[in-house]
Amino acid sequence: MRILLVEDDSSVSGFIVKGLREEQYAVDLAIDGEMGLAMAETTRYDVVILDIMLPKMNGIDVCRRLRAKRHTTPILLLTAREAVEDRVTGLDTGADDYLTKPFAFAELLARLRALLRRGSAQPTPRLTIADLELDPVSHRVSRAGQTIVLTNKEYSLLEYLMRNTGRVLTRTAITEHVWDIHYESVTNIVDVHIKTLRSKMDRDFSPQLIHTMRGIGYVLKIPEA
Repeated sequence: MRILLVEDDSSVSGFIVKGLREEQYAVDLAIDGEMGLAMAETTRYDVVILDIMLPKMNGIDVCRRLRAKRHTTPILLLTAREAVEDRVTGLDTGADDYLTKPFAFAELLARLRALLRRGSAQPTPRLTIADLELDPVSHRVSRAGQTIVLTNKEYSLLEYLMRNTGRVLTRTAITEHVWDIHYESVTNIVDVHIKTLRSKMDRDFSPQLIHTMRGIGYVLKIPEA
């Protein structure tokens, strides 16, 4: 799942980004309203976490412009505890929920899960290819019935590959999705993680599912007979 956080307070954004990444979400950060609006309009996100008090453009206006352009991404507003009118205006403008500062991170996670469930009419399906299975809800991965223990980044990488089964993904696309769009790319970071992922889910199983497309990137697929 990919989340856009629009927050100018570095202490708050650092707390949220660190926690969400530990929960295996991919997170992009915008530090003002104009940047947040531009990112939300050009990248597909599963949820936008939007502070109301922002420089350049406030969160209410960002929300209003996104809804005017028919963007349906769930929006969670972050508000000051006393800002009742802002919360009402934000919800009337098209926000889906709000959370008052300060808040417990567990409550933020619960509200995000609720928004993600609300955004889909059907329960989140398990991802499968051959005998490999990934459960996006429990984050459990198994192959041939054997549980595979992955790091956060390995899990995010595998989920991205499985959601794009049969599609060749470039190293740039993988880096931008699994790390984030501001990540300062290290030339072999994707290759290193692919290698460790293969050692866990391909080396002792058949058929091998992760394939290298030389000069391009990687693809997850069942090899042709």
